[in-house]
Amino acid sequence: MNTLLCIIIQFISPVVPNMLELIAQYKLLASIFIIIVTMSVKYLLVSLIKKRAKKKGKDKRYLVNSFKNLLNFLIIIVLLNFWAAELQKFAFSIAAFVVAIVLATREFIQCLIGFIYIASTRPFRVGDWVQIGNQCGEVSATDWAKMTILEVDIEDYSFTGKTVFLPNSQLINNPIKNLNFLKRYVSHHFVITRDMSVNPFVFIDTLKERAIKYCEHFHDVAIRYNQIIEKRLEVRIAGPETTIHISTSNLGDTHTEITIFCPTEQALEIEQKLTADFMQLWFAEKQKQQLLEDNRQEKVALPKFNEN
Repeated sequence: MNTLLCIIIQFISPVVPNMLELIAQYKLLASIFIIIVTMSVKYLLVSLIKKRAKKKGKDKRYLVNSFKNLLNFLIIIVLLNFWAAELQKFAFSIAAFVVAIVLATREFIQCLIGFIYIASTRPFRVGDWVQIGNQCGEVSATDWAKMTILEVDIEDYSFTGKTVFLPNSQLINNPIKNLNFLKRYVSHHFVITRDMSVNPFVFIDTLKERAIKYCEHFHDVAIRYNQIIEKRLEVRIAGPETTIHISTSNLGDTHTEITIFCPTEQALEIEQKLTADFMQLWFAEKQKQQLLEDNRQEKVALPKFNEN
């Protein structure tokens, strides 16, 4: 027996390296051969188990299922080890390809992420006024790559006629301000600067009365709209009453700061009216002071004339 075993080993020993070398050269054929042999063995053994189970009248389906899964797992392990080097090279190639694709399409990916962001969080809707970075305007359309806005000059609340196309990537990198409440009503703030030759507190009550008069026809609507905005934002905002604040600058000028809560399309019109009223009152007061100064000088000069 030992002699026979030695003879078999001596016969197989020179053949095994040649077989391994041949298998390494023809991996695809060897893989197909391994799969066919394994599947054939599985089919034969499964058939044998089923026949024996049928004869004994026992349910061996769990055994057949376990045996199939075991053989399938062994086939996968063998093939993975067999093709390990090639799979590693392929994985590196795929990784490099994916990295290259990501670097080349980074902006498009950011635009897609930005579109998903605005679609899920809905910070604004089409028709809203928004400010993104330095761009202000009305949202006209959105898609997966860009957002289209009609530019609005926030200083005078009017359309400039320009259309701005913003990539969605900017929606992630820049803060988004929803200015939709400015579309109907606005807390309009403007400053009138004059020298300190006239005290504005003399006519500030008259100016405020005129501001109230200009805002009287929409005052009730402004109150309701102001309450709606405060309820939605859960904060207190300026308005709807007109406020006038007097301050001075570092150069010694007088700043008259006026804030009115009014319809957006009437803001500049009311500003011009109040500015005209301010100038009229200011020059009237200056003229009045000039007359008083002239009268005082005349009274001072009159005794001197009598003495002569």
